[in-house]
Formats: sequence, structure tokens, C-alpha cells
Amino acid sequence: MITEPDVAFTDYGLAAECVLFTYLLGRRGNRQQLLRTWFAIFFGSLGVASLFGGTVHGFFLDAETAGHRTLWPATLLAIGVTTLAAWIVGAQIQFSRGVARAISIAAVLQFVGYCVVVLFIVQTFRVAVLNYLPANIFLLVVFFLTYLRVRKGAVLIGLVGIVLTFVGAGVQQAGIVVHPVYFNHNALYHVIQAAALFMIFWSARWFTVASGRLGGRTC
Repeated sequence: MITEPDVAFTDYGLAAECVLFTYLLGRRGNRQQLLRTWFAIFFGSLGVASLFGGTVHGFFLDAETAGHRTLWPATLLAIGVTTLAAWIVGAQIQFSRGVARAISIAAVLQFVGYCVVVLFIVQTFRVAVLNYLPANIFLLVVFFLTYLRVRKGAVLIGLVGIVLTFVGAGVQQAGIVVHPVYFNHNALYHVIQAAALFMIFWSARWFTVASGRLGGRTC
């Protein structure tokens, strides 16, 4: 029996969406190989997190089960990879090669620290949110500055998508529900997140094929 079908199925929907986005980003024709790769990692890791998270909510909600003890940390670690990708994507878009490399190294070190926390200290979703929040703010600022420079609708769509991720996180943390039994705050968060990710993907496609200089990077 599925314990939280609304959360599980919306999570699986997110996973399918992210798999599609990862595939589309991986197709030929994108000029910026490194940026394309990290955008693909961003969506791919979110897809893995959604798949594992949906399975936990659907079948292993009891923290004492082996499935929960395995899949829940894996979910949090996958979100950590998403955070790492967000830092590197923003750095690649906004900064010169040297600065982007320094930010990427710092992001890797931060990811290692996050893994230590998840594996040995605490495994709550709030930890993942607190870890992801600075990277999301960074990405928001980068998209905003890019839009001010290029005034492209695709960048604006991505910017709105990032803002929408904050809205979704707020809805989840506030416990806002559509229905207390059939569509709880986590399911609503997933729906909002799905719309946000589509907008970010739309912008990612533009970034990976655009020509010209954006903040010192060729995009």
C-alpha cells in the first residue's frame, strides 16, 4: 500500500520531467559543453532526488525500514549535487574562467561538508533546504544581472522560475495544503516546482546555445 500517493506520484512526475530535460540538454547542437553538462547535472540530480524521495514517501515512510535508511540519505545527497551544479552554472554564466574555477572549488568543498553532515549528523529535509538556499539566491542574482545585460525573454522566464522555487519552498515550509489527505503541502510543492523547473529549463536551453559574451563567459 502506498502511504502518501499524492507526494509519491508528484515526485515521480518531477523525476520524469527532469529526465526529459536532461535528455534534451544532452542532444547535439549546444555550443557550451561545460555549461550544458552542469545544467544537465542540475536537472539529472533533481530527477534522482525526486525518484528516491517519491519512493520513500510512497513505500518507506517508516524511518526504521531499510528502504528509508538507504533512500532518504541518497535523496538528500542528490539534492546536494543539485546545489553544487547551481553554484557552478551561475559561476560559468557570470564570471571569468579563473573566478568561475575558484567558485567551483569552493562549491565542491561545501558539497563535501554537506555530505558529512547528511551521512553522520542529521538527515532532515530542512538541512537540504538550508544548503540549497544560498546557491539558489546566487543563481537568482546571476539570472537577474544577465537579464539586465541582454534583455532576453528566455532569461526572464528562467528568472521567474527561480523566484517560483522560493515560492514553492515557502509553501512547503509553511505547510500549505490543497487537501489535508489527498494533496498535502509536499504534493503542492512538487507541482509548483514542476512549473519552476520548466521555466529554468527554457532559460537553460538559451544559455547553452547563445553566442556573445555574458559577464566574462562565452555563452
